[in-house]
Amino acid sequence: MDKLRRVLSGQEDNEELGLTDQVLDASTLSYSTRVKWFVICFAGGILCSILGSALLFLPNGMKLFAVFYTLGNIAALSSTCFLMGPLNQLKRMFDPKRLIATIVMLLCLVLTLCAVFWWHKRGLAIIFCIMQFLAMTWYSISYIPFARDAVMKVFTTCVS
Repeated sequence: MDKLRRVLSGQEDNEELGLTDQVLDASTLSYSTRVKWFVICFAGGILCSILGSALLFLPNGMKLFAVFYTLGNIAALSSTCFLMGPLNQLKRMFDPKRLIATIVMLLCLVLTLCAVFWWHKRGLAIIFCIMQFLAMTWYSISYIPFARDAVMKVFTTCVS
């Protein structure tokens, strides 16, 4: 269990954290507190996404959908900050193997809101939400060893 705690807090790779890293790291919270806030934040993100999907069919629901769906993805993404710490989260997000998925995901978060509030293009907002989902999925499976390879193998098998 200690090994899991060290991995999640990011201390396994770097035992000597500087003062700046300690301030930005979630290790000042107890392990149980970090896990509780992870669950709360992640569940809140899922709830926001579901609520946004339910609000889609109301008048003016497209704006509510885009806001709640985007907030849900941001909450789900930021929930891991409680496990790893914000600094480790950012380092891992911009790791070369996740860089493209991270950029696409963040770009689609912004473009979804732009499509709804400034461009007033419902179809474009839906496309960006789908791209958000796909980028978030691709980003998430990058944390599972060999998952991307397995998904690509299944995808190429289905396409051929």
